[in-house]
Amino acid sequence: MRREYVSYPKEVPVSISCARVIEYPIHWHNSIEILYVLKGKFYVTIDSDRYELIEKDIEIINIDEAHSIYSSHKDNEMLIFHIDPNFFEKYYTDIQNMFFYTNITDDNAQEGEEYDELRILLSRIVCEIIQKQDNYDEIVKDILVKILYHLINNFHYLTNEMEDLRENEELLERYHRITKYIFNNYNDNITLQDIAKKEFLSTHYLSHGIKDSTGYSFTDLLNLTRVDEALKILLDTDKNISEISEEVGFSHTRYFNKHFKIRFKCTPSQYRKKFKIDEETFKKQKNIVFQELSNSLQFINYYLEDYDRFNYEEKITKLYLNMSQDKGSFYKDFKEIINVGDAFDLLIEDNKRMLRVLQDEIGFRYARVLNVFSEDMGIFKGADFYNWNRAVDVFEFLDNIGIGALVVLDNAAFEQEEFKRILRSFFNYFSELDTIDFFSFKFQFVCEMDENCVKEITEFLIENYDFEIFKSRFFYENSVNFIYDTAYMLPFTINSMINKKNNMDILRAFDVLDKQVNITNEVFFGYPGLINDKGIKKPSYYAYFLMNKMGDILVDRDKGFIVTKSYREYQILLYSYHENIEDIYLSENFSKFRGSRDITEKKFSLNIIGIPSAVRIITYNINEKVGSSYNYWVDMGKPRRLSKEEKEILYKSSFPEISFKSIKKSTVFNIQAKIQGYGAVLVVIKQV
Repeated sequence: MRREYVSYPKEVPVSISCARVIEYPIHWHNSIEILYVLKGKFYVTIDSDRYELIEKDIEIINIDEAHSIYSSHKDNEMLIFHIDPNFFEKYYTDIQNMFFYTNITDDNAQEGEEYDELRILLSRIVCEIIQKQDNYDEIVKDILVKILYHLINNFHYLTNEMEDLRENEELLERYHRITKYIFNNYNDNITLQDIAKKEFLSTHYLSHGIKDSTGYSFTDLLNLTRVDEALKILLDTDKNISEISEEVGFSHTRYFNKHFKIRFKCTPSQYRKKFKIDEETFKKQKNIVFQELSNSLQFINYYLEDYDRFNYEEKITKLYLNMSQDKGSFYKDFKEIINVGDAFDLLIEDNKRMLRVLQDEIGFRYARVLNVFSEDMGIFKGADFYNWNRAVDVFEFLDNIGIGALVVLDNAAFEQEEFKRILRSFFNYFSELDTIDFFSFKFQFVCEMDENCVKEITEFLIENYDFEIFKSRFFYENSVNFIYDTAYMLPFTINSMINKKNNMDILRAFDVLDKQVNITNEVFFGYPGLINDKGIKKPSYYAYFLMNKMGDILVDRDKGFIVTKSYREYQILLYSYHENIEDIYLSENFSKFRGSRDITEKKFSLNIIGIPSAVRIITYNINEKVGSSYNYWVDMGKPRRLSKEEKEILYKSSFPEISFKSIKKSTVFNIQAKIQGYGAVLVVIKQV
């Protein structure tokens, strides 16, 4: 028998095998099968269609679909999932008539977010089956339900062929009814007119609709269904060709032969002669070696690194901290400079208000200002007179809030000699003002400026003024990336600060709507500001906020944490860390970091000595679910426009969770902490 009967464990409605497959002849089963390639290359034939699968590819084989697997790579490995459709039926009654398809024909077709999410869910089931922790059976069932609806929403057989149906629920349901009717009544003499009458449609409209939604005409779809069912009868019974033809609904054997040959490139008799074998021969041809399921973990570990139940007991990180240690001074270099963008932006009251907030709560020493010498600031090419009124407003504002000016020199809009005249006018004007401490200004050249021009201007400044000019050039990357809005930026920024990475230059004080960018909503634009256009503080802002609370003496630090102290106070900052944390990923290619995945958890046990008194503890917690308004926006369904209530929710959601605790004097203090998702926890310990 080519029909195989899948047995499932008593506890869960899914059977998983890790296997090395050389050949698995044509077979089928009343089970939803998912193939997940771990290593090597495979060829999978489903009915008459042959597909190539490589590492990380996923293929779905539907209930009772005839299929075979072959590989010429002896060093291969795949996960084979069999899911009990009876379990799915509890949650989706029409599962027996549902078909799912993955795209394995187009290059890079499976690099999308929907495929990554499916890999994550499948990997978690494997993890649960291997580890068998408490309540693992219930967890597996919960994940299976998620898989069910993920398949329905992303791999539906009709939306696979016609993307427009994804947005039209009524049409999707209609063509599902129609195809279901065909699949369930193919052996009867059904006609297009019968279906058109049932759906109250014209035959012409229906004919085109079926063609558009399935890729086949009504007649072709009907005959294709009959032929595919005939294949299984050919291989699994001894019925003659005429009997099979009649059983599947063909009016004459001649038509059966014709359509079978179109589909399989041979007659039914030839196909039977080639592939029909007895049970013993079938078993001999089956060349499959089952591996320990745990072998698969090395291949799927990447999709489990954020799963809080993976390797559960070993995920508690124990830190032993001696607060009497002194490893030198901790300098808050990250407070030296903040990018504020174009000078013109500091003429706008909302932007001023946001910079005031930053300065009050963090306190930067210098603001890096761009395009001081631009038309927006009243400096026009070819002018005989330069109006510095707007520049005065900008610099007086910066001086008023206690932040110095770092002016970026960029002559892109001017010839060299004219730019020198502009600078001479600028310096002469501001050096005479008594409202601004002009001689505290600093200057920096852009990367693109010509070396000769840099040399001449530097000599001019040195000869006439005693200003500091940065040796390094400034490169301002104006890229748009939605990862800037996500919680990923919290540990990224903290790690950059601690390790003094140059990639901090990408950040700026606030988002500014840029006229050349095609925005898609009114709240998140993928801009690198610490505060967005609505005044909502982003996770990158809280990186500065937390780091600013650190002390000035370094106690200890390592990957994922830093410990400092000040007078009668100790600070422990924990943050998410992995080897690629220093990189900014393109959000469309790295969906894991976009704030839309499930929450993760990393536990810490802090054993602290060297504190000579009782303590009061303040804990600041920020992660994908607390303090990240982007995640709330994602949960809202990414609305393009926000209601007043939604705006208030997003604003409130951008604050950290703060908790308080008192502990009596002890030789060893133990504090439990956890990081959920991409996040950070700051533990401030105050002596009392």
